[in-house]
Amino acid sequence: MSTRYPFTAVVGMDDLRLALLLNAVSPAVGGVLVRGEKGTAKSTAVRALADLLPEVAVVADCRFSCDPAAPDPGCPDGPHPAAAPDSRPARMVELPVGASEDRLVGSLDIERALADGVKSFEPGLLADAHRGILYVDEVNLLHDHLVDLMLDAAAMGASYVEREGVSVRHASRFLLVGTMNPEEGELRPQLLDRFGLTVEVAASRDPDQRVEVVRRRLAFDDDPAAFAARWAEDEEELRERVRRARELLPRVALGDTALRQIAATCAAFEVDGMRADIVMARTATALAAWAGRSEVVEEDVRRAALLALPHRRRRNPFDAPGLDEDTLDETLSRFGGEDEPDPDPDPGPPPGPGDDGGGGGGGGGVPPQGEGPAADGAAPDPSGTGPEAGGAPGPDGRQAPGGPGGGEQRPVPAADPFRARMFSVPGLGDGAAGRRSRARTEHGRTTGARRPRGGLTRLHLAATVQAAAPHQRARGRAGAGLVVRRDDLRQAVREGREGNLVLFAVDASGSMAARRRMGAVKGAVLSLLLDAYQRRDKVGLVTFRGRDAELALPPTSSVDAAAARLGSLPTGGRTPLAAGLLKARETLRVERLRDPARRPLLVVVTDGRATGAGDAFGSALRAARLLAAEGTASVVVDCESGYVRLGLAGTLAGELGGTAVTLDELRADSIAGLVRDVRTATTARRAA
Repeated sequence: MSTRYPFTAVVGMDDLRLALLLNAVSPAVGGVLVRGEKGTAKSTAVRALADLLPEVAVVADCRFSCDPAAPDPGCPDGPHPAAAPDSRPARMVELPVGASEDRLVGSLDIERALADGVKSFEPGLLADAHRGILYVDEVNLLHDHLVDLMLDAAAMGASYVEREGVSVRHASRFLLVGTMNPEEGELRPQLLDRFGLTVEVAASRDPDQRVEVVRRRLAFDDDPAAFAARWAEDEEELRERVRRARELLPRVALGDTALRQIAATCAAFEVDGMRADIVMARTATALAAWAGRSEVVEEDVRRAALLALPHRRRRNPFDAPGLDEDTLDETLSRFGGEDEPDPDPDPGPPPGPGDDGGGGGGGGGVPPQGEGPAADGAAPDPSGTGPEAGGAPGPDGRQAPGGPGGGEQRPVPAADPFRARMFSVPGLGDGAAGRRSRARTEHGRTTGARRPRGGLTRLHLAATVQAAAPHQRARGRAGAGLVVRRDDLRQAVREGREGNLVLFAVDASGSMAARRRMGAVKGAVLSLLLDAYQRRDKVGLVTFRGRDAELALPPTSSVDAAAARLGSLPTGGRTPLAAGLLKARETLRVERLRDPARRPLLVVVTDGRATGAGDAFGSALRAARLLAAEGTASVVVDCESGYVRLGLAGTLAGELGGTAVTLDELRADSIAGLVRDVRTATTARRAA
């Protein structure tokens, strides 16, 4: 095995190291989710943790690592006879992002079972990780169904494989560690809640510390064995401290005052459910054991909150992470009492990694909502008729200050988001799993059968029997039982849902700023972004104003980044609608080369009033026809308001071959949208 970078040689990252060590002391804490930018030693620290764990006693030749002192009575390799136990180092099993369900939970050899009548189970990564560490790098990029399976096993301590009438269960208790870069997308809140602790990491801005990081890394790369030998003594001391803390853990007392502080803190930050309370209690107990104390004190509760609550208190994907530490201190002070046990006078072992840190909380609560138009998305003032009234264009193509379409204006805060209507891409795709459009997937309802291409993963039993039945007489077994050969096997074809690329093309010209519409428009786009987050889409943002268009946000899985760009979007100038559509077309072309299976949905947010030299609107219609010819699914959000309406957005939608909706109709519960859907359905029935 290659030499790992020593855990004690990691520079800084106190909160990360402390969270990992607390899980090593008490695996019941529930694992760690490490969030941070790329290149911050997340993976290095996690891989180094395995060397600090004590060896594991196992039953010899058991593929499921049963404990000889208490073997699993339901172990597929059991029952285990009394024999001399074996031992091995604790494993760290890595789950690749592209792993299949069979690789994670294990697989049954269906071909052998049908052809030879033998039930053979091949253990997966969940079995390999039993009594060790399961490490998932870029956990936010893992398919949702794999995350569900992994977290269910972590919660229940067992993995269940139910397939084609055969059931297999085996123990699977492991320390779950996931790392992720938030810029590449978030985990769903209910999955975030299943990680015990979370830590935010970032590269140090201290030049001396950065120099030390580079120095140690270069020394390790030059001679890994010699570098590890220099840190061997520190590693052994830390390993011994973990062992002592594990022995002390059952004797740590969690008093009533500490429990009240835990409950009050969880209530103050409005976390859902009771898992946060339980995780905080276990973390505070582990912190006391790590410090060599037999009683939990207030500081343990505080640090447990900073590690266990930041990822649980988030109410929607656009809230800032972290805890308000002033609120935390006030709550702990209010519910503290004189019966709080005093710290043990014995200082215990010397401070270890993270003992002098402030936890992984990070400051800042929920940012206040900006003031804006009413949340119903309607234009607050229907007066006015001209899209560019109030100033003549300047030499740069923007209007002169003094009117609503004047030069660049300060960003307008978005109105409150709402539940948006669901738009989908027509047809059947093959993209990444999600919730927006129909797709052929490994999970979903069965719609047919086909011959397997490669290994058989999902047997279609009825189709297999139908394929084998006509050949029974020729095989000499007519009336004596069904004979199935490999050529008879049929793979189930399943239909589920996929995530799409939702590209927003937002008009930020002066006509959109007129009559204070931009707040309502931003609220509508924010609502669509929230819908994209819930449906596991990628999002991108193109804006156009003045003379040109720009790609404000390249396609990404981080809707947080899109919301931030939207919030800082200025307005003003002319409406280069054609340039916006062409920029969207080019963006989709490039993304199609990178990810050909992910289908796009273009959302154009505009009033359609193109301005500029020549026939500006005619140019926009020609650009729309190019997108329609490429089969791009489109939706036009018509932002026109006032008594005089030109209907240009509807004309644009017709050339795009898409749908036009008003801001009011964008709401999932809007009466206008319901009437529109009923009329569409009625027209379709009459045409049929």
